[in-house]
Formats: sequence, C-alpha cells, structure tokens
Amino acid sequence: MKDEAKDIAIQTTEAQAAPEGEAAAKAPAKKKRPRSSKAKGTNANAALEARIGHSFADPNMLMQAITHVSALKSGRKRGDSYQRLEFLGDHVLGLVVSDMLYHAFPNADEGELSKRLAELVRKESCADVAKSLGLVDDIKLGSVGSSADARLRKSILGDICEAVIGAIYLDGGHAAAAEFVKRNWTERMHKPRRPLRDPKTVLQEWAQGKGLPTPVYREVERTGPHHDPQFRVAVDLPGLAPAEGIGGSKRAAEKVAASVMIEREGVGGGNDG
Repeated sequence: MKDEAKDIAIQTTEAQAAPEGEAAAKAPAKKKRPRSSKAKGTNANAALEARIGHSFADPNMLMQAITHVSALKSGRKRGDSYQRLEFLGDHVLGLVVSDMLYHAFPNADEGELSKRLAELVRKESCADVAKSLGLVDDIKLGSVGSSADARLRKSILGDICEAVIGAIYLDGGHAAAAEFVKRNWTERMHKPRRPLRDPKTVLQEWAQGKGLPTPVYREVERTGPHHDPQFRVAVDLPGLAPAEGIGGSKRAAEKVAASVMIEREGVGGGNDG
C-alpha cells in the first residue's frame, strides 16, 4: 500500500512540473469575440458626427434627426421621427442666414436680402448641403421597397438637413447651430446658383444712388448670319470706363455688359454682391 501511494505522489508531482509550453499547447485557443452591434453603431455615429462637425452630448438627438416616419416601430409617435426637428431647424436656419446676409451685404435693401434668403433656405439648397455631407446613406427608412427607398431618400434630403440643424441647436445651442450653418452656407451665400436680380436694374439703381444718369447702352458690333446673329454692346456711365458684353440678342448683350460693370465696380446686388 505504501509503494502505491508513493507512485501516485510521484505522478502528481511530474504532472505539476510539466513545462508551461506543453500545457499551453494542449489548451484550446481562445476565440476572438465578434464586435458587438453596439460598438459598430458607436463608430458609425462618430463618423457621422465628424462629417457634420458636431459631437452630440445626446446621440439620440442625432438619430431622431435622420429617422423617417416609416422606420418607427409600432407604438412610437410621429414626433420620434425627424419631423419636429425639421420644423425647428427650418426657423433656426432662416434666422442664422438672415443674420449672415445682414452683415455680408450692408448696402442691400430689404427686397434684395429677402430674395437672397429665399434662395439660400429653399429645400433644394438644403438638399445640396445634405448631399455634400453624405447624409443620403444615413437616413433611416422602414420597408418601402428599393425603388421607393431611393426616391424617398432624395425627396426628404432637404428636410433631413433642417432636422440636423434643429438637433444641433437643441444639443449645443445657438452658437453650435450657427457654426454649422456658416460652415455650409457661406460660400453659397456669396455665389448663388441663380441670378438674383436683373443686372441692368441693379446697375441703374446703383447709378441713381451715386447721382449719375441712367446707363446708356449702344451697339458696338453685329456679326454672324441673319438667323444667328451675335451682338456686342457697350454700357456707358459718366466718369467710368465702358463695359462690353456679347449675346445672341441686344438685350442679352446688354445684361452681360451690365454684369461686367457691376463686377468691375463692386456693385452690391449682383450675383457676388
């Protein structure tokens, strides 16, 4: 009996003294845990916030801003979608852009400022900003079909952009929302896509304000065949060098000439203000 006990003790000691490498080789390798959906969601939010340029204290606010009604689960209210934030963002955008215009164009009257404002806050302009930020792929939609999905994303882009502004306003205050708008609208403000006013009218009003007579337009040259003429027209104002423009009609050439003088003299009210 004593010899058997001695053999058992020796075997136990030998097992304990086995090299660590051998024990490690026998142990099964640990499997890597897949990244949780929560971690992926956090990274996606961080990337979205980076594109927007605002880190949200309340990430749920941003999620609401990009959630369409169709994506809401049963029992949730329409107010949990982007719609209420869009309402708020629309008015925040209008206020911030109005302030930007007021300071950027000190010589513009109320009518001109109103036209500029309308151009900058229209849905198409907001949609352009949303596209530039890559928001189209972030919109959360329900099951509406692939073709309807694409159409819906495009149609609500402007609304989503306004909702994001509303979310930034609630999360970070007026200063944060104003910073977002200025960053994305300043260049558009100085280079509107569409003419705001007839350049001939702008030049005439400017001349009157300077005590000058009405600008005089004169045909300098007509070229090309009868069915497709090209007119070169000059506009004259006392004390200023003439400005010329070319167009397919006299009126078109006059507008170009007026635009050239407006830009040269730095007249407010043209496309570049």
